[in-house]
Amino acid sequence: MKFAPSNQPYDTGNFAVFTKNLEKQFGSFTAVKHVNLAVEQGEIFGFLGANGAGKTTAIRMLCGLLLPTSGSGTVAGFDVWRESEKIKQNIGYMSQKFSLYNDLTLAENVEFYGGVYGLNRKTIKEKRHELLDSLGLTASAGRLTRDMPLGYKQRLALGCALLHNPKIIFLDEPTAGVDPEARRNFWELIHELADKGKTVFVTTHYMDEAEYCNRVSIMYQGEIVALGSPQSLRHEYKKASMADVFIKLVDK
Repeated sequence: MKFAPSNQPYDTGNFAVFTKNLEKQFGSFTAVKHVNLAVEQGEIFGFLGANGAGKTTAIRMLCGLLLPTSGSGTVAGFDVWRESEKIKQNIGYMSQKFSLYNDLTLAENVEFYGGVYGLNRKTIKEKRHELLDSLGLTASAGRLTRDMPLGYKQRLALGCALLHNPKIIFLDEPTAGVDPEARRNFWELIHELADKGKTVFVTTHYMDEAEYCNRVSIMYQGEIVALGSPQSLRHEYKKASMADVFIKLVDK
């Protein structure tokens, strides 16, 4: 099942993320097949699917980290083929694998990534205090990152992805491996970001997390097989939960 954009002309700059028939092949293997998306600004958009469904490959193309094989797309108004560096400057990205430095303190990680994003020392200092306070990490600022629970590390990684005040935040499996309470706290942070006008594009294989999104797409074997609000998808497939919707789609 494909979800092609309307035949009406789009001003793709009005969308945070827009793709048309985006595809990625590795040799003879097609990891992502003809993905069509139009994600509104300020939306929490869930990219759901089991491990290996193609979610990470798709998000890497959208983040300017991987060139597509075919198709087109824009992120924050910038072209995925020609303007990958501009895309990187206007997004925040939190990878599936924890990417901060375990041998630095929490505060030192913030300072390091502030420098990576080109912030001056005064701004970094201000951002460090503001960020650690908003994440509830001020009391732990001097602790080595490796000594922190995974849930705290993920909150820190999210904070570092926000240092340069990006328009769009891409979160790739941000709650993988953390306990249920940490997952809930993390999603509270996501909703706070959306309330401030940020677009949050999040991949997950936890079907219950779909309920926290404005809209979701379900990806299976590289293709989007369903797209809509959690409520509309449950209604369409006459199921009580998104997990049941996913199972029905996969079985079909």
